Amino acid sequence: MFIKRYLLDEIIAHLPKREITLIVGPRQAGKTTLMMHLKDYLEKRREQTLFLSLDFEMDMPYFKSQAELLQRIRLEFGGKKGYVFIDEIQRKENAGIFLKGIYDMQTPYKFIVSGSGSLELKEKIQESLAGRKRLCELYTVSFKEFVNYKTFYRYEDRLSEYFSIKKEDAMHHFKEYLNFGGYPAVILEETISEKIKIMNEIYRSYVDKDITHLISRDRIDTFNNMLRLLAGQIGNMVNYNELSSTLGISLQTVKNYLSWAEKTFVIKRVTPYFKNIRKEISKSPVVYFTDTGMRNFAMHQFGRVMGTEVAGFLFQNFVYRLLLDKVKDDMSTIHYWRTKDKAEVDFVIDMVDRVVPVEVKCREMKKAEIRRSTRSFIERYEPDNVWIVNLTLKAEEKIGKTKILFIPFFELV
Repeated sequence: MFIKRYLLDEIIAHLPKREITLIVGPRQAGKTTLMMHLKDYLEKRREQTLFLSLDFEMDMPYFKSQAELLQRIRLEFGGKKGYVFIDEIQRKENAGIFLKGIYDMQTPYKFIVSGSGSLELKEKIQESLAGRKRLCELYTVSFKEFVNYKTFYRYEDRLSEYFSIKKEDAMHHFKEYLNFGGYPAVILEETISEKIKIMNEIYRSYVDKDITHLISRDRIDTFNNMLRLLAGQIGNMVNYNELSSTLGISLQTVKNYLSWAEKTFVIKRVTPYFKNIRKEISKSPVVYFTDTGMRNFAMHQFGRVMGTEVAGFLFQNFVYRLLLDKVKDDMSTIHYWRTKDKAEVDFVIDMVDRVVPVEVKCREMKKAEIRRSTRSFIERYEPDNVWIVNLTLKAEEKIGKTKILFIPFFELV
């Protein structure tokens, strides 16, 4: 059964636009599968389609020049409208300039292009296609997509009810996702031993294809060690000097490695929220992984996170991904808050005209509890709402004009 990806609806809505639809994301997150389902959708509507991949040797000759590619497309469509799918575009040298030239020829063809998280794709292609593309980021399967797949889409519009009523089943799915993450091939495999083998292949493919050409072979172990160190300190501020000393590399190399890991969609750096530079942390980022399975694999804990008592920061990473999915379509940004006297809030959603501080508690809260740090943030910024995300408790309190909402994590889905 196909894992339904909600990005598909967004891409379908963009099909009438002449802009190139550019689908990017982590390696093996499901981009090719998504494109094939989009191709099927179009063919059912009796639209003309052509699928080409730079992974296929037989398709490579068509990418020697723009003229040869257009000749191949005309053979298929003639001068009529058609939809051209190009997969693994990052394999084409100077791909951005190549696509820009074709787009500027004003052909009747709509291009849907995908590529993995290489730096060539992330930087040069996007820069060359400025004003000529719609960027669609496909990360690994979200928790919402995962639970809907696992429940055969029976509760697709009622997930909150499902979690409230079928608590044991719902928590089983939650723990599975927390452990193994959202890579489609991992989800589709039944046995733990096979999940481990597949995740190992995904990780090796990422290092070999996205990282090796940036870092010399003898430095790959250092990059792997950096990811392991980051996996062990998610939710904590990154200390560049400490990483430099531990890994035995320069400060600039540490920053380069972090940048490459982020640009290849494996981690996200969360910057601090501050208004008072004298009293609040304003520079050091906090790192989260875009996929909990990748984090656990880097930490040698893949499939082995057993109880909530050891999953605190992992749950925080999980909530970060929920928030990321929640704000991706608006102008909101996610930050964290720390003061120099150790007060802290896990996340601050900056909605331009207001902020929402978010505290994360990986436990079954029995009663409403409000930490001193949260009270400190309320005193300074007087937000309309505070979210305290936990495993089970749904409640509401008030401090002055601020509503304190205790939210079970599944209500963020």
